[in-house]
Amino acid sequence: MARVAGVNLPKSKRLDIALRYIYGIGPAVSNEIIAVLSLDPSKRVEDLTEEEVNRINNLISRNLKIEGDLRREIQSNIKRLIEIGSYRGSRHRKNLPVRGQRSKTNARTRRGKRKTVGSGKASVPGKRRG
Repeated sequence: MARVAGVNLPKSKRLDIALRYIYGIGPAVSNEIIAVLSLDPSKRVEDLTEEEVNRINNLISRNLKIEGDLRREIQSNIKRLIEIGSYRGSRHRKNLPVRGQRSKTNARTRRGKRKTVGSGKASVPGKRRG
């Protein structure tokens, strides 16, 4: 298993897909890395040589902010928005959508499980409804 930037890449995946397992590397950056190093994107991770893995590692460590550093930077940006009292910061604080989406309906992922109020009728045992 190839280890790049502290992440174990899955052996059976193609190189262009496997690089996306690193936090901060998406499709475009993955393809850019492969193009700069002139590697074959359809090559499997298990077929990479040590020298190719080292070249990938060096390029990523020199040019990109990934994994822990990127997560820390994002969290500090969110914390800054909350501290200065911006609208976006208040949305983060309330755990609501930040980028202008509607939240009256939808937004279940951010707002959590649906909270409903009962019908108002107490159910009486033995009585049938309907």
